[in-house]
Amino acid sequence: MTATIARVALPVPLDKTFDYLIPAGTQPVIGGRVRVPFGRQQLTGIVIALTDTSDFPLEQLKPLRAVLDSEPLWQPPLFQLLEWTSRYYQYPLGDTLANALPSALRKGRPANAEIRFWQLTEKGKEQPLSALKRAPKQASILTLLRNGELSHEALLEEDVSSTTLKTLTEKGWIHSYQAVPQSLRWQNEFAITEDKPRLNEEQALAIASVNANPGYGCYLLQGVTGSGKTEVYLNLLEPVLAAGKQALVLVPEIGLTPQTINRFQRRFNVPLYTIHSGLNDTERLSAWLAGRDNQAGIIIGTRSALFTPFASLGIIIVDEEHDASYKQQDSLRYHARDMAVLRANKENIPIVLGSATPALETLHNARTGKYHHLHLTRRAGNAQAARHGVLDVKGLYLDAGLSAPLIARMRQHLSAGNQVMLFLNRRGFAPALMCHECGWLAECKRCDAYYTYHQHSGELRCHHCQTQRPVMPQCLQCGSTQLQTVGVGTEQLEHQLAELFPEFKTVRIDRDSTRRKGSLDTYLEAIRNKEYQILIGTQMLAKGHHFPDVTLVALVDVDSALFSNDFRAPERLAQLFIQVAGRAGRASKPGEVLLQTHHPEHSLLQALLYQGYDHFAGQALTERRQAMLPPYTYLALFRAEAQQSDVTEQFLLQVRGILEASPLFSDQTMVMGPNPAPLSRRAGRYRWQLLLQTPDRKTLQQLLTVARPAIQLLPLARKVRWSLDVEPQDLG
Repeated sequence: MTATIARVALPVPLDKTFDYLIPAGTQPVIGGRVRVPFGRQQLTGIVIALTDTSDFPLEQLKPLRAVLDSEPLWQPPLFQLLEWTSRYYQYPLGDTLANALPSALRKGRPANAEIRFWQLTEKGKEQPLSALKRAPKQASILTLLRNGELSHEALLEEDVSSTTLKTLTEKGWIHSYQAVPQSLRWQNEFAITEDKPRLNEEQALAIASVNANPGYGCYLLQGVTGSGKTEVYLNLLEPVLAAGKQALVLVPEIGLTPQTINRFQRRFNVPLYTIHSGLNDTERLSAWLAGRDNQAGIIIGTRSALFTPFASLGIIIVDEEHDASYKQQDSLRYHARDMAVLRANKENIPIVLGSATPALETLHNARTGKYHHLHLTRRAGNAQAARHGVLDVKGLYLDAGLSAPLIARMRQHLSAGNQVMLFLNRRGFAPALMCHECGWLAECKRCDAYYTYHQHSGELRCHHCQTQRPVMPQCLQCGSTQLQTVGVGTEQLEHQLAELFPEFKTVRIDRDSTRRKGSLDTYLEAIRNKEYQILIGTQMLAKGHHFPDVTLVALVDVDSALFSNDFRAPERLAQLFIQVAGRAGRASKPGEVLLQTHHPEHSLLQALLYQGYDHFAGQALTERRQAMLPPYTYLALFRAEAQQSDVTEQFLLQVRGILEASPLFSDQTMVMGPNPAPLSRRAGRYRWQLLLQTPDRKTLQQLLTVARPAIQLLPLARKVRWSLDVEPQDLG
């Protein structure tokens, strides 16, 4: 019997689907897009079922406006993963599916790759180039096209401007047409295009362990920084690509992709695409389609690349699996690492999670036998482990955060022709501006936070709500002009180092200095060419980069991270320390890592310095088990905000009442709060939160599934902005 009704998931914040009549002569497919009327607008949705029955009378149903796809956008394993993701993270299915699509497809663009080609017209072929001496750009295009047609992208690579193309088109000398490219048969031409370095025993064993089981298996590859994890990845991809299958490589941040791409491109002659937030709509769609249509051998991307369809996926690699950026912090709050493991299971392929400092949840899974645990304990080549040291700065004069012993060590390393890296995870010139007369501090009017002073732009900026204002000439409380900065940021550190070491060039790498597209790549290349001797960076410089001439790495201020109300803070500091320390002595030169602190006796620092990350992780897991914290329990965080604090608190009290009234609530389940968020006011709105803790995932899901519809019916739910974060990584 032919279906007459399409059940459609729409990108709206409602936990329901919508029924539409199927017009005669059209045939939607499950997993394909349709355009439908919704109120006064038209929306693009995904068909999730075809039926001939509805809970509504047929005369009330509206017909589909258009069927956009003749085939599903996702193969069954990936479509099932998306449905599971919606249920697990308690997020509407329509919005979940929309999040998994490139923006161009959400807007209704065709789901096929079309390339624009340019060629000469008969009139263009007749034009003498000698007549275009005063129009060299036009002559250049005609010359290029006389050798044959070229794609639009190929012409742009020759520095051809769109304006010149338009001029020649208007003259009737050239014209363009769209064509769907033929499927690239890269599998037939696969080859290794560089000499492979010799593997050590640990690398060879790790590769053999993964290759021994061609089906699903999750492998934690724990390797010290510089141990050659990327070389293991490359060797694991070789048999996969040789068999004509594709590979997905997830990296935590866009800043890490250029050098990773370069390594993979040098090794394999297969088409490689990237997916990250820096792409425009057309570029993202092109990469998405390349995966689906088997035109990409490798796709390297950040967390959103996880939902890319593949014609024949053979392996998934998750590099720096511990990184917090794999967790989406708004809308669909999924964890890409965990979803990648589930996808590999559904696709029946191996997945490798690589890190020098695995997340405690991942280590727990490895130690309990859920994941295979592979170790790389030796640095690749002749690189030696860096020496670690602590500088006790109690009572010492700090010059822009730098102690005299640190300055002396910097001078020794710089004088020997090496590079020095200073890490300070605080951008701007200073984290606060204070009146010397009365103690007044410049505070953001919309947040419970102080303005950060940015000297370069002469502004005060709030890093929470992004508001900014010019620096005031005098104190707003007492009128004094004696305003001074408090604390040290990367801008101030850069300024001071230019005075302390005028003979050496300094570069600052943070979010402010790398706003322009391509600026980060330019800086990194200049660093490798030794154009800069002193490197200052925030967290974006701390991981993944290979600088062979950096022999000294210093953490300027670790004290702010030693004391925190977030139970994950010690784990993140430990990971950051190991990652930063790994930047020193990566080649044949010995490296040194120094930490400046007022608390050298702190147990976390002592464990890291003298016993390593594994010992710290073992202690931390023991403490987590005793305190009944993840991975031994499971959390869900309700966040709510409104312009009135009491309204927000009252809403979460009602949420607590719904949870505790559930028959699924037991003695092993806890609700904590509501409490003000650590930053209790942001952008003029008061923020509260409520934490649910359960002994297992099943209980958590059952509780939330039953409670969420009741919460949505609360009258106060319409007066606050609220969200639910399942297994939150940030309690702020």
